[in-house]
Amino acid sequence: MDHDELAAWLRLVETPKVGRETARKLLAAFGSPEAALAASFDSHCRVVSESAACALMAPPADFNARLDRTLAWLIDTSGHAGRTVISLGDPRYPQGLLDTADPPLLLYAQGRVDLLQTDAIAIVGSRNPTPQGTLNARDFARALGEAGWVVVSGLALGVDGAAHEGALAAGAGTIAVVGTGLDRVYPKRHLDLAHRIARDGLMLSEYALGTPALAPHFPQRNRLIAGMSRGTLVVEAALQSGSLITARMALEAGREVLAIPGSIHSPQSRGCHALIKQGAKLVESAGDVLDELPSQSAARPRAASEVPDSGAGDPLLAAMGYELMSLDTLVARTGWSAHALNIRLLDLELSGQVARLPGQLFQRIATT
Repeated sequence: MDHDELAAWLRLVETPKVGRETARKLLAAFGSPEAALAASFDSHCRVVSESAACALMAPPADFNARLDRTLAWLIDTSGHAGRTVISLGDPRYPQGLLDTADPPLLLYAQGRVDLLQTDAIAIVGSRNPTPQGTLNARDFARALGEAGWVVVSGLALGVDGAAHEGALAAGAGTIAVVGTGLDRVYPKRHLDLAHRIARDGLMLSEYALGTPALAPHFPQRNRLIAGMSRGTLVVEAALQSGSLITARMALEAGREVLAIPGSIHSPQSRGCHALIKQGAKLVESAGDVLDELPSQSAARPRAASEVPDSGAGDPLLAAMGYELMSLDTLVARTGWSAHALNIRLLDLELSGQVARLPGQLFQRIATT
C-alpha cells in the first residue's frame, strides 16, 4: 500500500475510542479508510457513536510519530526479512481470520508472508511444561511440519517455543503470533528464536510498532492463533490457562480442538483431560492429527508404532511406564533398594530417558 493508504489505515486503527468493531462499521459504510476519514461528523454519527465521531475529527496527538516509526520499520534495509503491513482487504490476508467474528484490521508481518495461505495447525500449551510435554510439542511440530503443515503458536516460553523449534527443525514454516509490536520481542529469552522465525518463518502481530507486552494483549492474540489455524492441538495445560482460552476461541471459530492426554496425577494434564471430556479429539501421534485434519498437501508421518522404543528391555523403564513416579512407588514396583534406584535413575537422567521433577518425582521421556 502507498503512503496515504497506510496513513489512513493507521489512523483508523489507532484512533482512541475507535475499536475494531467501530472501524469495521465505518469501512462497511464508507468503503475505505480514506473515505471514512474524509466523511463529515454528521455522516459519522449516522454510523458510530458521537464520541467515536468526535475522535475521528482529528488525528491522535502522536499520530505522525507512529506513522514515521512504521515507515522507518518498513524501509529498514539492515538485512531483515520482508516486512509488510497487511490490511483487511489485502489478498494476502489469511482466509481463516476473515471467517472469524473479530478479524484484525491490520497485520504487521515479517518473514514469509506466503505461509498465511498454507494449511496451518496451532500448537499451544503450558509455559511450564514437563520435560515430556516439551518433547511432545517439539516432536509433534516436527512431524506435522514434515507432513506439510505450518505450525502456529505464540512465542511464549514452554510449549510454544518447543513447537516453533520443532517446525524449524523440520525445515517447515512456522508462524509466531505475538502480543507486542514486531519491533519488540517478548519474552526476551526468545530473541534468537524470534530472529530465526523472521528469517525462516513468519512473525505476525496486530499491534502497532512500539507496543509493549501488556497482559490484556495475550488473550487477544490467542484469537488469531486459533482463527488462522484449521485446528488447535493442546499439548499440556492446567485447568486455568491461556491454552484453554485458545481452545475455546478455536471452537467459537468452528475449528477442531485436539489434546494430548497425560498422567492423571499431573496438574499440567488436567486441562487436556477436561477438553477431551468436552469432546476434543484425543491424539497420541501426528497421524491422529492428520486423520482429523486431512490435507491434500500433507504427507503422512511415520506412525508412533514405527518409532523404536529406546527403553525396550530396560526393567526400570518398563516399571515406570510414562506416569509420574515417586521413589517409594518405584521401590514397590521393582523391589530394588532406594540406593540402587537412585544410581540407575541418575544414569537414565544423564542419557535423557528420565526427567527428575520437583517433589522427588520422576518421569520417563518418550523419544523418537
